[in-house]
Amino acid sequence: MKYLKAALLGLDKYLPETRISSEEIEERLKPTYEICRLPEGRLELMTGIKERGVWPRGTRPSELATKAAENLFKKSLHKKEEVDLLIFASVCRDFLEPSSASVVHSNLGLSPKAMIFDLSNACLGVINGVVMASELIERGSINKALIVSGENSGPLLEETIKQLNQKAKDGEINRKNIKKYIANLTIGSAATAILIGSREHDKPLAEITHAVVRTDSSANILCQGNGSPDSLMMETDSELLMEKGVKLAKETWDNFKEESNWSESDLSWVLTHQVGKAHEALTLKALNCEEVPTFRTYPTLGNTGSSALPVTLEQLLEDKTQGLRPGNKMALMGIGSGLTSIILGLNWKGNES
Repeated sequence: MKYLKAALLGLDKYLPETRISSEEIEERLKPTYEICRLPEGRLELMTGIKERGVWPRGTRPSELATKAAENLFKKSLHKKEEVDLLIFASVCRDFLEPSSASVVHSNLGLSPKAMIFDLSNACLGVINGVVMASELIERGSINKALIVSGENSGPLLEETIKQLNQKAKDGEINRKNIKKYIANLTIGSAATAILIGSREHDKPLAEITHAVVRTDSSANILCQGNGSPDSLMMETDSELLMEKGVKLAKETWDNFKEESNWSESDLSWVLTHQVGKAHEALTLKALNCEEVPTFRTYPTLGNTGSSALPVTLEQLLEDKTQGLRPGNKMALMGIGSGLTSIILGLNWKGNES
């Protein structure tokens, strides 16, 4: 893509209090585990995910995104009245029509002059939103953009457990065909909000410097989901998706290095999409970034979809034992089923938002 001139002005999150451990999921899947002769502890061993959060059934994604945005503005020097673009970028949405962004706009009481829309691109939605907003800010079309996401794994987890146990009862599940449902059990819940603006007129947390994208749309059949907000289902060829995803991430990284003139040694931090430990290890190895410091949220949050990268960045910012320092260069490596990959470059400034 190109050099960007936008800035990260603020970010925050909203997380569920209710937690479900991998052990608890396996206990509820006992009929399926017995039929397939799967050992206990397999889910955490394979993924590195100990637990994930869920919200109560019927919780709307817009409600979650609203709370994340409210948390942001409570701590920010910037005002919500200054937002002139709102992008709702979750995988989860309230309904097909109208936009979930319209609900968040109303909940927050944003300016009637603000443009709103939903942006959907699987787990990459928020990063897509950041790039689009940055382009509009650079052109002078807008001044500040709010990108929000509200992901709830509850409906997907519940439907997956229900269907797997029914298939086990009916004799329709085995060690081979259960594989396409395992990814469902890794999905977690989180809501995030990101405020983007101009680096010239604001004191940013970070400068958004580069964005590079690569797409392999031949992989669009490898992960497909459908259903309603209260009953979701997804089937994934996890092994092939990981193989193609890592390959695409490497191509994106190679392109990013050419565009930015950054190398692995320039990075103070690299954050990957929080799928699980196998995906992370293969990605960092393929990108020759195994020695670059990283930060993980998947062990306690699971794969939180479009919220994964922003919530991981926010958690790193909160973790004073790790520490982001002015001048730190950071690469955010996002990927969404379909497949599309975006690597976003940040130059950390550390100003109060």
